[in-house]
Amino acid sequence: MTEKTFALSQIFPTRTRIRLVAVWLIVILFMVFGQRLLGDSITGTIALGTFLVLLFTIIGAAFGVVKEADELAHKLGEPYGTLILTLSIVSIEVILIAAVMLGPGENPTIGKDSIFSVMMIIMNLVIGLCILLGGLKFGEQEYNAQGTLSYLGMIIMLGGIGLLLPNFIQGAGGGAFTTTQAIVLAGFVIVLYGVFLLFQMKGYRHLYIQPKTGSMEILFSQRHEVIQREATAGHEGVPSSNKREIVIRTLILLGMILPIVLLSHNMAVVVDYGIKAANLPPLLGGVLIAIIVFTPESMTAVKAALNNEFQRAINLCHGAFVSTVGLTIPSVLLVGLITGKTVLFGMTPTETILFIITLLLSLMTFIGKRTTPIMGMMHLVLFAVFILLIFNP
Repeated sequence: MTEKTFALSQIFPTRTRIRLVAVWLIVILFMVFGQRLLGDSITGTIALGTFLVLLFTIIGAAFGVVKEADELAHKLGEPYGTLILTLSIVSIEVILIAAVMLGPGENPTIGKDSIFSVMMIIMNLVIGLCILLGGLKFGEQEYNAQGTLSYLGMIIMLGGIGLLLPNFIQGAGGGAFTTTQAIVLAGFVIVLYGVFLLFQMKGYRHLYIQPKTGSMEILFSQRHEVIQREATAGHEGVPSSNKREIVIRTLILLGMILPIVLLSHNMAVVVDYGIKAANLPPLLGGVLIAIIVFTPESMTAVKAALNNEFQRAINLCHGAFVSTVGLTIPSVLLVGLITGKTVLFGMTPTETILFIITLLLSLMTFIGKRTTPIMGMMHLVLFAVFILLIFNP
């Protein structure tokens, strides 16, 4: 076996090939038979069976996306790797939300429901598990407080504009933005998120790297190392073997995302039918999208905490939610403007209270430089309250 063949087998192993073939086979089957299967003659049994097939297929594809993005993360380093991972995941979320919006029923709050569900899952369930499990294994875990607080500042700013503001302005009424407000605010959100990414990837990368110690001298040393590494990389370039691997993994990543795009409409039809037939709370549609999209990334974050890489867990969780708000809000507003669909971002009073408690608790959790396991329990209890209020408001 040649060195080139061996390298390719490492990049594109048998398990990945099987997953890719299986996912695309289901895509082809639904492209051929989906219309007949999910037409007017759909029944509860067919809907349930179709839902399970689509659920496992989309989650399987999402795991494939996370795997390839995680490999790219190790090749490119932080925060580029985590950025690729979060952007890949958020693109899946936007695809699923758009599919539900353009589905057979009216779902004006699906964007808000998904973003709010992502917040409660990522900021409470996953962060709570990371703090608690990491604390039980290692005790107090270190992280970079400056970078973490910048994430929280973005969450407060973008979340406040997108989810809190609609309830307190005249707008178009009922928590909806006017066309002018939608265009201008979407532009503000994109610009702010873009500037944040620019700072994160260039002059302030050191704020998003796991600190070696808590001393200021080491922090300045890390910043100097990052700047020197960037300058060296600019002259030396990327080895050709790494370039080939990056290209191949990027193609595999796209090959896993595209099936989610093609299956999203079918999933939207089944979810809409199931929620109405079973008379379930509408918020479950957003919760389902959040679970489908962020399960793989959540598992990666918990593994990072258990490997004593707590800053990576923070980058994954907080970075995921910042990307969710920074990209999903403009995307959903744009879809609504183009298609003429009503988009409602205003939260209910209960959601508003949970949103504010989550923000305050997150600030208290990360105001220091080390984790405290009891704070993890607080986040988990808040998530349990969120689940309770879905079914018993």
